Amino acid sequence: MKFGIIGAGMIGRFHARAIQAMAGGTLHSVYAKRPEAAEEFGSEFGVRASSDLDAFLADPELDIVTIATPSGAHLEPTLAALAAGKHVVCEKPLEITPDRIDQMIGAAAAAQKTLAAILNRRFHPAMDAFKRAADDGRFGRLTSASAYIKWFRDQAYYDSAEWRGTWALDGGGALMNQSIHTIDALLHLAGPVKSVQANTACLAHQRIEVEDIAVAILEFESGARGVIEGSTCTWSKDGHPARVQLCGTDGSVFLADEAFELWDFREEKPEDEEVRRSFMKGAAAGLGANDPKAIGFLQHQRNFEEVVAAITEGREPATSASEARKSVALIHAIYESAGSNGARITL
Repeated sequence: MKFGIIGAGMIGRFHARAIQAMAGGTLHSVYAKRPEAAEEFGSEFGVRASSDLDAFLADPELDIVTIATPSGAHLEPTLAALAAGKHVVCEKPLEITPDRIDQMIGAAAAAQKTLAAILNRRFHPAMDAFKRAADDGRFGRLTSASAYIKWFRDQAYYDSAEWRGTWALDGGGALMNQSIHTIDALLHLAGPVKSVQANTACLAHQRIEVEDIAVAILEFESGARGVIEGSTCTWSKDGHPARVQLCGTDGSVFLADEAFELWDFREEKPEDEEVRRSFMKGAAAGLGANDPKAIGFLQHQRNFEEVVAAITEGREPATSASEARKSVALIHAIYESAGSNGARITL
């Protein structure tokens, strides 16, 4: 399938490298509002460049569009691409409110086109092993499920673009921007959340509207309890990995980025030793914890490959819009609770 990218910034380049490396797709074109940005990007990657969105989308060779604009500017280009008969893969968050996501889902259904998301933390082998253990019931009664994203962004990061740290275009702070992939991973593994109580603050940055630290207490539909702690104000020389931790009556697993810190079950299985040998590693720098450019594109590549496979096979992709909606709905409930002095919010 031939891919076009809407957005010629850092994330657009990230998408371009993943598409160039993938199986089942080729990079075909790019659109950016500023002609010079489009031309620079097109020259860099050897693809067609356009600053006319209608002309970009009218290209009959273009099959699928990826959206790499700021978070709160995903709705309009997605609707335009779907109306033009293109499939869409949208960067996280799919949009910044559940209502806006519902508009996108409705438009995809009306156009009979696939709308998928980038949920890249689902696409590494350690996560595959973690998900199998959860689906196979190896934790027994799940009692605890938590996520910790203790990252750092300096003031220059927020000052680098006017949209950063705004409700209108960032949609939130440490949770909606930096933590959303790990929150998605938590929901992917532990299932839906029933209620939240939360507190947020901006402790270490200036000239931003949103939180740089948030703590939420979760009650899952399963009865398990847990915590989400997300921040962009917890400095570390090498950066803390993003962690997902599940515990139950029969097992405990702690995942730090793409490696396990703990893999421990009451009933051992033959594959457990192989999991430990392959995925238990010493302390490592967090992936993207201090520098968003430090993240590799392999998981994005696999995400794109899954979407193309799903379209080819006529099925919903694993990273469907409805899957991507779940983390946004949870983060909105956390913000609602924090804005209501920690009131319990039921999802």
